[in-house]
Amino acid sequence: MDIVFVRLLFIIVVGATCFVIEPFALTRLWDGVVGLGIGGAIVLFEWKLRTVSLKRLIGAAIGSILGICGAYLFALVIRNSVPEGHTQSFLQILVMLLMAYVGLIVGANKGDLLNLSALGGIFGGEKQSKKSYKILDTSVIIDGRIADIAETGFLDGVIVTPQFVLRELQLVADSADSLKRNRGRRGLDILQRLQKVANLQIQIVEDDFPAIREVDLKLIELAKLYEGKIITNDFNLNKVAQLQGVEVLNINELANSLKPIVLPGETMRVFILKEGKEYNQGVAYLDDGTMVVVDNARKMIGKTIDVSVTSVLQTTAGKMIFGKWDERAAYSRQAVPVPATSAGVSVQAATPVTASTVGAEPKPAS
Repeated sequence: MDIVFVRLLFIIVVGATCFVIEPFALTRLWDGVVGLGIGGAIVLFEWKLRTVSLKRLIGAAIGSILGICGAYLFALVIRNSVPEGHTQSFLQILVMLLMAYVGLIVGANKGDLLNLSALGGIFGGEKQSKKSYKILDTSVIIDGRIADIAETGFLDGVIVTPQFVLRELQLVADSADSLKRNRGRRGLDILQRLQKVANLQIQIVEDDFPAIREVDLKLIELAKLYEGKIITNDFNLNKVAQLQGVEVLNINELANSLKPIVLPGETMRVFILKEGKEYNQGVAYLDDGTMVVVDNARKMIGKTIDVSVTSVLQTTAGKMIFGKWDERAAYSRQAVPVPATSAGVSVQAATPVTASTVGAEPKPAS
């Protein structure tokens, strides 16, 4: 609240000063209104400067000073070449504003190149803002899961899509094979989804390596150039990139790490989909695609049963769960005892048939 009060006070002071002095040769009221507008513009400019880094401010200040010095030299030339009058004054002011503006913009853009930490002292605490680049592979774009990950907010930095990857994706989308064509079009749709994510910055780069023909090797060289990471689900690209010291984010490894953890002895409910390779086995799948191999479940194909986990096997292709279906325990849970009475109807035990009862007449009630 203190800074807001100071800003309002500054605007009022500027407006009151213009109201008293009348610098614009207008009525006092209009001079005061113009002064309030000038004060508001100055406060707005100051508010925008708060988000600018120290390096950009220093670069902008240096650029402005150099621009003003250049404008002064141009003004000397204009003074000696243009007769005195309104034209000369206008050209001098125009050159000064132009040079100051150009110096300000160029200096601010080049200010990121300054290394203030090398100066030490108060400049040593200036944080070096280094962008994190993540380069997309063709396979991960076609896969489509990268869009779901981006929409959850787990991706940050700059998502780089090379131009040679877009060309490869376009070739797949224009393929004569309908399956490849659909995969390529899905990849283009995924890129459009990524561009619509609000907190994600997508950058398409023109960098190419004509001496290298394979797209995977181009991605590795591009990652070295940008000091970024490659996002892929290609097993071979993952290994080659790691051998060359390039960091890789594998979507398949992320999916495997997010699968539910089960321990031997736990009970889980699965739907038996098909027959297994071994005798009397059934195969089920979890929602995330994890295969569950169940012993003694061949006869339960097409049904949902409770199985007991016996072991968990982690392979390079993913996780496999082995379980067992206890037929006797399942049937014992399904057995329900018949109640003695139901809805007011009594159930009598059947009278055993003996020789003494055969042909006997019913005994009259007393």
